[in-house]
Amino acid sequence: MSTPARRRAPLVSLENLDEEQRGLQQTVIEFAQRELNDDLEARDRDATFPREAWAKCAGLGLLGLPVPAAHGGAGAGAVTIAAALEGLGYGCRDNGLIFALGAQMWAVEHPIATFGTEEQKERWLPGLCDGSLVAGHAMSEPASGSDALSLTTTAVETDRGWILNGSKTFVTNGPDSDLYVVFAATDRSLGFAGLSGFLLERSTPGLTVGRSIEKMGLRTSHLSELFFTECEVPRENLIASPGAGMAIFNTAMRWERGLILAPAIGTMRRQLEQCLAYAGERVQFGQPIGAFQAVSHPIADMRLRLETARLMLYRMAALLEEGRASDLDGALTKLHISEAIVQSSMAALQIHGGYGYMTEYGFERDVRDALASRIYSGTSEMQRNVIARHLGL
Repeated sequence: MSTPARRRAPLVSLENLDEEQRGLQQTVIEFAQRELNDDLEARDRDATFPREAWAKCAGLGLLGLPVPAAHGGAGAGAVTIAAALEGLGYGCRDNGLIFALGAQMWAVEHPIATFGTEEQKERWLPGLCDGSLVAGHAMSEPASGSDALSLTTTAVETDRGWILNGSKTFVTNGPDSDLYVVFAATDRSLGFAGLSGFLLERSTPGLTVGRSIEKMGLRTSHLSELFFTECEVPRENLIASPGAGMAIFNTAMRWERGLILAPAIGTMRRQLEQCLAYAGERVQFGQPIGAFQAVSHPIADMRLRLETARLMLYRMAALLEEGRASDLDGALTKLHISEAIVQSSMAALQIHGGYGYMTEYGFERDVRDALASRIYSGTSEMQRNVIARHLGL
């Protein structure tokens, strides 16, 4: 008598998405698989920013998802955006491109759409949505990372506008950007209330863009320094009002920490599917390696991380959509998903053994890229500090 085939549970539940959101996610998956993975090994090796792929993503509407329709975007809600980005992570293996897209969406487009004047919105948002412009966000400095209040870049008001002096580092999209959101101290005596945000065009007098900084992973996304020497910024390029910088930054970070790792859910789902297939096909000692607990248990943990990370993501997206998300929610979401994608990427590499270590299979690239998620948008240690503070510690 034959043994009945074991039924495999679906790898991800889409119950929290409506039909339109599911359709969008599938459209993004198919687009990404078809358009975004060509020559990835070479692009990663050469650290090439994929401007053509960027334009394709814009053409599909990905860059415009968080921007109101009146300014060239889709005006999508956070849950819909999360669904689309999850699909992007599943279909696209270029994690650098995905990160660069997210950095522009959350650290540039969202601040302009939320705090910008109508003139700023009309001037910049359509180009950011259609891919004709690339933008970067400049807060970190050589001596000021997580401690934002210790930044030394200053902005002094003049009759014509503002004069900036100082420098920034780790500016995502820096070498490729046409526009920058820059934070500077306009009144150091006021602490956080003395920070302001500015929009700087690449051609701004006194602005120098540094070289691309070589890094371990996310190589197709470029980083650079920015230098401001008597940098003349027009008055109309101030975002909101003097002293609004910390509110702009905190709001952007809440959305960024909540949604920038949405693609990681798709990546973890793809990794799990690859590991399941390999565990069933690879035979050692006369049986598929999935029969050994040394393989099956890490795969079970991958499934657990996928489910919990996905629950955290869509909980956060719903809170953002309802206007109820807190810094605690953002910290919990970012911490959990960043740790989950690192652990699952390491497990996928280990399960594939020697093949996992080879460049052509992509698992070693996933590990290198995933490690950065513990650092950008606030390190895992900083997220734990936020969580502990909200617990009264």
